[in-house]
Amino acid sequence: MARYGKKAILIPKGVEVKIVGGTATVKGPKGTLSLPLKKGVQVRIDGEKAFVELEKDSAFPDSEHGLVRSLIQNMVIGVSKGFEKRLSLVGVGYRAALSGHSLDLQLGFSHPTRVAIPKTVKVEVDKSVTIIISGMDKQAVGQFAATVRGVRPPEPYKGKGIRYEEEYVRKKAGKAAKGKTATA
Repeated sequence: MARYGKKAILIPKGVEVKIVGGTATVKGPKGTLSLPLKKGVQVRIDGEKAFVELEKDSAFPDSEHGLVRSLIQNMVIGVSKGFEKRLSLVGVGYRAALSGHSLDLQLGFSHPTRVAIPKTVKVEVDKSVTIIISGMDKQAVGQFAATVRGVRPPEPYKGKGIRYEEEYVRKKAGKAAKGKTATA
């Protein structure tokens, strides 16, 4: 049995976890999230802790035990604190702006690029070079951040592009920087 799956999920004040009809529902100050549970998995709630347990003689793989626990843990964190990703635009003339339910990006292409914002995600633009993506669903926040970054990922020679705020881009030496060999 997986070790991580055995760990207790701490439920903070103001968050309510319910298991109804094979679905785990987590309700908190930021909203409600739900997760359908597969056969062979049970969630037991003891006061301020929840435990994910496998049924005896079930065909549910042990490898997914920790996954279900992590998904429920992320739901608890999401409805109480929420998740946030920050992206930085690095490059001359690179900027971002919000227009309705889309994110307008000017990234050195011959045309402006628009990315539709999902309803489960909140987007802010700070000083037109920092994009702040937040929401209560960790998967939706991460997926939208990856979609925006994928429009113009950082290139290895000058480092221009869209990168996560704490991301380190290892730069390559160009042809001119390499040593020249004399041929006789």
